[in-house]
Amino acid sequence: MSLKDSLRVMVVDDMSTSRGIITQSLDEIGIKNYMVENSGQGAYQKLIQTPVHMVLSDYNMPGMDGLGLLKALRSHQVTQRVGFILVTGKPTPEMIQVGKQIGLNNIVRKPFTVATMKQAIEQVVGRL
Repeated sequence: MSLKDSLRVMVVDDMSTSRGIITQSLDEIGIKNYMVENSGQGAYQKLIQTPVHMVLSDYNMPGMDGLGLLKALRSHQVTQRVGFILVTGKPTPEMIQVGKQIGLNNIVRKPFTVATMKQAIEQVVGRL
């Protein structure tokens, strides 16, 4: 799968600044086919209607957090195989353990570089 040509990505973060940084990174990597959402619940509703290859989600959001979104996606037939990267400033061992148990593919720690984001995405794409 070519990153630039066919990868469809959903960016989920309640902070507009963070969404902007992530989408700017995607633009620099060459990924142009992405959607953005400001809540886990909103993203879930969109994703069951319009599947993507990968989700880049913040962990700490009101309502449905990043792991809640991942769990909901893994329980839905349409979205079980979506690649999932958690983007967080403070990953904890518990967060990592729970995430891996429910199908987390990768974690990117904030702040991140474009190179770090690209590497994380490429690792997940290699498993799709």
